[in-house]
Amino acid sequence: MNAPAETRKFEAEVAQVLHLVTHSLYSHKEIFLRELISNASDACDKLRFESIAHPELLAGDGELHIDVNWDPAARTVTVRDNGIGMSREEVVANIGTIASSGTRRFLEAMSAEKKADARLIGQFGVGFYSAFVVADRVTVLSRRADLPAGEGVKWESDGQGEYSLEQVELPERGTAVVLHLKADEGEFLKRWQLRSLITRYSDHVAFPIRMPEEKDDKPTDEFETVNAASALWTKPKSEISDEDYQSFYKSLGHDFNDALAWTHNRVEGSQSFTTLLYIPAQPPFDLMMGGRDERKGLKLYIKRVFIMDAAEELLPNYLRFVRGVVDADDLPLNVSREILQQNRQLERIKAACVKRVLDLIEKLARDEPSRFATFYKAFGNTLKEGIAEDHANRARIAKLLRFASTKSEGAAPTVSLDDYIGRAAVGQDTIWYITADGYAAAAGSPQLEAFKAKDVEVLLMADRIDEWMLGSLDEYEGKKLKNVAKGELPLDEVDKAKQEEAAKVAEPLLKKLKELLGDRVGDVKISARLTDSPSCLALSDYEMAPHLARLLREAGQTLPESRPTLEVNPAHALVQRVGTEADEAKARDLATLLLEQAEIAAGAPLPDPAAFVQRMNRLLLG
Repeated sequence: MNAPAETRKFEAEVAQVLHLVTHSLYSHKEIFLRELISNASDACDKLRFESIAHPELLAGDGELHIDVNWDPAARTVTVRDNGIGMSREEVVANIGTIASSGTRRFLEAMSAEKKADARLIGQFGVGFYSAFVVADRVTVLSRRADLPAGEGVKWESDGQGEYSLEQVELPERGTAVVLHLKADEGEFLKRWQLRSLITRYSDHVAFPIRMPEEKDDKPTDEFETVNAASALWTKPKSEISDEDYQSFYKSLGHDFNDALAWTHNRVEGSQSFTTLLYIPAQPPFDLMMGGRDERKGLKLYIKRVFIMDAAEELLPNYLRFVRGVVDADDLPLNVSREILQQNRQLERIKAACVKRVLDLIEKLARDEPSRFATFYKAFGNTLKEGIAEDHANRARIAKLLRFASTKSEGAAPTVSLDDYIGRAAVGQDTIWYITADGYAAAAGSPQLEAFKAKDVEVLLMADRIDEWMLGSLDEYEGKKLKNVAKGELPLDEVDKAKQEEAAKVAEPLLKKLKELLGDRVGDVKISARLTDSPSCLALSDYEMAPHLARLLREAGQTLPESRPTLEVNPAHALVQRVGTEADEAKARDLATLLLEQAEIAAGAPLPDPAAFVQRMNRLLLG
């Protein structure tokens, strides 16, 4: 007995997506066809995989295909597949409710965009909703391959917040999506227009995409395959043009832009497999969002049978921006995700993928510096995660890193660690750097003054990930990496003697500063770092930089309280005035100002900004 038809409301976030689609998306409307064909291809892939264990699912219709049809009289476009199909519950889960966080992330990306653009929709797993860009009503007819004809389901909606569900008789398995076009979308009722979109966006879908022949501007009963319908990666490289590679990338990565670079390799031997890996020119909108289970990355095939989107198993997290395909010859066809996680053959494939990607990035760095700069701007910070995540390739990754420095032009990261070593003075066994919350803060830090005076280059590390990354990178090519703001500076005998003499002379001043500042500081010392500024903060070798500690506290992390060491320049007039000021209140204001200046320069938050302003005003007027 058929279940009665019913009307349901969309989940709130799906309703938001539909509102955006129907009222805001107006550029690249034709993306709907690519997204529906992509969904149909996924359905065919799933059936081919399930039929390995259950060949009866293909009974009576073993050739998987996708049909695109149009009806000028009814003003409809239909995308039909004979893939796995959906049950009633799956239709509700996949269309009526939020099946993943893709919808939420799509809304976040859309709210950040000044121009609503349909190209975003395919990147978040919500491609079905693109149908409503061109249609004011969408009908879905679907029957799962393992269900009887009487358990088909009809889903229909005008995208206004509700949808209807009805059990229907469907003699054929699979899914048909029928778009009832809006009044001004008649261009999609022309065969040549639909075919050109298939050629542009879906030519390399691995299943035949068929269209009816045309007679008198109307479809006939004769079908023609209109796409290449080949697994591009299985062809010899000599037979594939750059245009073919780029076209396949766009269909694979739901991207309108060309890929920046790619690498295509076939490995023969005891373990044979093919890889086709792409580096995008721009980061995906969801690169830094979501957990690992939400990433879309490499697709795994076994003997051209699609198995899964398996980014976690095929590439480490720090290379999650890579898109592509891996096709293995000798993994078991009935492989499951659990088996993959413990499969030694897959570990070898993963190692080969990492090597190919790093080879490709190294080639860009060596031979195409402008394209490498584009890559590094997009993915440099993501690559830095590999320093901590991938011990085996740490040296290769470190060689690819770029930074600004006190001897480079502007904030652009152009200096490699090898560049730094090549310019260092003979006998210099340290790579000096400073971290800060921004380039200007790093370049203007008072801790650099002594290094500039001695013409020692310092790397300016201004990205938030740098301090964390450096916890796993303390040495490169036998040279220690050291923060100019941490620990004691190494001094030659002459400088050391001068420092000791200055400390003796300034001992009464240091004692006075400690008394005036009380428990706001751990210690007050003469600085070897300063030549022009009056004061700076100094950290121990293992102390967290103040700007990073501030960010972690703002993110809700609980950190132990620490009292900074204040270093002062006894030759500076402001420091000398503290020593000669007889009025204790004024002396305390001056001493506190020395500390607060140092805290601001280091990126530490002031405990009482209002008191700082009042103190500054008193001294200016006083």
